[in-house]
Amino acid sequence: MIDVRQLQALSAVAAEGSVARAALRLGWSQPTVDYHLRNLDRLVGADLTTRSTRGSRLTTAGTLMLERGEEILSLAERALTDVRDLAQLGRIRLRFGTFPTAAARLLPGIASRVAELGIELDATLEELAPLVTRVNQHTLDAALVYAAGGYQLPFRSEVHTTHLFTDPMLLALPEGHPAAKHASFDHERLLALSGDSWVMGSTPGDTLDDLLREVFASGGHKIEAAIRTDDYSVVLGLIAAGMAVALVPSLLGHTPPAGVVLRPIDDPRFARELILAAPAGPGGPSAAVRQLAEVVRRSISALD
Repeated sequence: MIDVRQLQALSAVAAEGSVARAALRLGWSQPTVDYHLRNLDRLVGADLTTRSTRGSRLTTAGTLMLERGEEILSLAERALTDVRDLAQLGRIRLRFGTFPTAAARLLPGIASRVAELGIELDATLEELAPLVTRVNQHTLDAALVYAAGGYQLPFRSEVHTTHLFTDPMLLALPEGHPAAKHASFDHERLLALSGDSWVMGSTPGDTLDDLLREVFASGGHKIEAAIRTDDYSVVLGLIAAGMAVALVPSLLGHTPPAGVVLRPIDDPRFARELILAAPAGPGGPSAAVRQLAEVVRRSISALD
């Protein structure tokens, strides 16, 4: 089992470039730093540092251990801070990320409900790819994200995901579009829109855009984004003006603005799976993150 002091010793050596300076940094004796470094070497089965007359530096194995170790140290410090805050103030703070579509309708209800549980949110609004990156880097305690069509988001192995809700996507068309007469869209009707101008996301890594391109490609069609934006109010404005068609989530509401019609798609792949992602240890997410997941579920249900 890794001792946190072993990781502290390794981190200090990496920062200071020598065992002697690492000892001063930590307020330990030099033999104590040596002791923890040797124990970590034995645990790993490889040398994590090399020493010379010019000081100490990390080996390749040491660099990898430091990368993982910094995350462990960060989480340990975060755990101490949260528990101390909870003990002293009766509250805990979570760094929470969400994408703007969800934030517009869900964030006020989520923040209100978790506050009743003694949880405060430091909320961040970003698009999908940055949220995934921040969860992987442990700079967010949890993030509400989405995936579509069976696509997997590139989370690291230690990130725990909880499915919260399936949000069907709707086809949004101008009211005067010839295809607006259809009550719903099957595969053939959808492919007939290959020549239309499509609005897609401006941020790479959107699984809905990937799914849409794949479906059209399977029918021998290639579509390109005529307009790119992640702002659904802009998307609906463009459609109302007769300039484009697009996929929009049901969470936006079933009452479209004037000039826009919304139609269901007869393909279950066209749905966003809303997911709460959080860095987690072997025991899974923290109690606060589990409470947050339940609050998000209740906030979604309250929209109906």
